[in-house]
Amino acid sequence: QVQLVESGGGLVQTGGSLRLSCAASGSMLRINVMGWYRQAPGKQRELVAAITSGGRTNYADSVKGRFTISRGNSKSTVYLQMNSLKPDDTAAYYCNSETAYGTNYWGQGTQVTVSS
Repeated sequence: QVQLVESGGGLVQTGGSLRLSCAASGSMLRINVMGWYRQAPGKQRELVAAITSGGRTNYADSVKGRFTISRGNSKSTVYLQMNSLKPDDTAAYYCNSETAYGTNYWGQGTQVTVSS
């Protein structure tokens, strides 16, 4: 089992920045990939960014150049630095971890609201 707790969401103006944090605990040794997803009202949940245990990253086209995913030194914390935020970035953001066996775990989500 893996437990994920997100923090760092909030309200920000267009062009502003936020940093989301995800603290993981539990069976960390089996985690292969950690990532951030988001879901806006009436839309499907979508991948925002992901980072593998080896440090390889992947981003949605819509956030490339603006968002950066990284891991803490202990590798039990994942961050999402979000710059140049736009109203379209408004959504609930969820931390995700996927084990080597394909099991997915989710955090409870944190709301990001970008005002125009």
